[in-house]
Amino acid sequence: MDDGAVLLADRFAPRGAPPGPTVLVRSAYGRHGAFGLLLGRLIAERGLPSVVQSVRGTFGSEGEFSPFDERADGLATLRWLREQPWHRGPIGMTGSSYMGLTQWAVARDAGADLVAITPAITASEFFGQAQGNGALTLETALSWIVVMAMQEGRLGPVRTLRRLVRLARVYGELPLGDLDERATGQAMPFYREWFEHTARDDPYWAARDFSAGVEDVTAAVQLVGGWQDMFLPWLLADHTALRRAGRTDQLIVGPWAHTSPDLMGASLRAALAWLRAHLLADDRLLDPAPVRVWVGGVHEWRALDDWPPSDARERRLHLQPGYGLAGAAPAEGEPDRYRYDPADPTPSVGGPTLFVRAPVTDNRKLEERADVLVYTGDPLERDLEVMGPVRADLYVRSTRPTFDVFARVTDVRPDGFSRNVCDALTRVEAGRHERMEDGTVRVAFDLWPTAHRFRAGHRIRLLVAGGAHPRYARNLGVEGDQATTTEMVAGDQEVFHDPARPSAVVLSVLQ
Repeated sequence: MDDGAVLLADRFAPRGAPPGPTVLVRSAYGRHGAFGLLLGRLIAERGLPSVVQSVRGTFGSEGEFSPFDERADGLATLRWLREQPWHRGPIGMTGSSYMGLTQWAVARDAGADLVAITPAITASEFFGQAQGNGALTLETALSWIVVMAMQEGRLGPVRTLRRLVRLARVYGELPLGDLDERATGQAMPFYREWFEHTARDDPYWAARDFSAGVEDVTAAVQLVGGWQDMFLPWLLADHTALRRAGRTDQLIVGPWAHTSPDLMGASLRAALAWLRAHLLADDRLLDPAPVRVWVGGVHEWRALDDWPPSDARERRLHLQPGYGLAGAAPAEGEPDRYRYDPADPTPSVGGPTLFVRAPVTDNRKLEERADVLVYTGDPLERDLEVMGPVRADLYVRSTRPTFDVFARVTDVRPDGFSRNVCDALTRVEAGRHERMEDGTVRVAFDLWPTAHRFRAGHRIRLLVAGGAHPRYARNLGVEGDQATTTEMVAGDQEVFHDPARPSAVVLSVLQ
């Protein structure tokens, strides 16, 4: 590397193969086992020699691991690769999650010989996923640091098991700033850095944000995501940037969460087809559709020209007195109220996290809680297909100076099963939102995008709550340093739905 550190890598290639193209994988999770098999051996067996490298500070590579800061080492690795006698011609890159970020880190400045990349379930910047809404994605953050602490056998099998069993309890402990030590038994410097650098434009995050260079990437890009993946909104933002710049890309979004069993095989097959097409000029396996998405509700794949579809139009469904949901503007009425208590936080049920087992599930028990408001539309007379962005536009007032708003759209079957479709949370605090004279705040934020058909006879439902713990770190109801605060104060929230404050959920509906 530029500073003299030596990073380790394994090369996989057919014996006696002449110099040719190479696929580079930069991994934080090792070079052997599943990653060596899937991203090394299997790729090489299909005609593309590959190099799987352990990033700085992992699996024998020198230096200190500094998450997401992968640009300099990635570019140095590419320069080294070009000098090797067994490499000649174009370069491709592949890999998911962190391995996808390492592709974005170099894609703009890699040079013309980087002809194809296939970042899956990832994005060109991680700040948005980690804390872009103002609240730390606690469950994912702690799960990931446990993985990083226990890989390479650092904790030992017995201690690792104990830490994993204890993790569910750690989510509920305070203060947030030392949960890394409670979860792993050791301080994880990068976890603590996240509390020191909470602004997107902080130099810490600016060095790890590669989104500004997406439009300048000349390599052909294939993006694979999942409707319940924690990176989905930012992956789709990368797609939009590429299309806006007229770049070559392909988008595939399936019915997956981040660690869904079927995802690895599907993304690997797609990546092999993409890499063979652009490195070997062999497009026989390539799906010709520029966009292919899985449509929930009918469980079918759909080929599209672009995302979102050009014929999708916004439709506002307004919250109504009596907990209804309809296209008509709301009549005069009293706001609905609930009390959010951080000592007994509203739980997260399903949805996008790192290791979620059942991202789509029945929400009825959640809906029965006193701290969850439920707004339900009438049974649909005909199928309604929602495909594109989804947005919450709510008028809320709280007794606390800071509070969270969580919104979720569900598909309610005739038998009452309430299936979550998409959701998100945002934090309301001074400087992020303006309060009206009466203390009301207009809270407008994007939920996860979706492709879902609500069948005739089903109903559309919107849930509104003050949190989803531990998916998001709970709002303690007090201002101050969230890393050290242990004080918790309950707050009373009001959600308005009247002509002056027409709260709504905004869907993208196909005509």
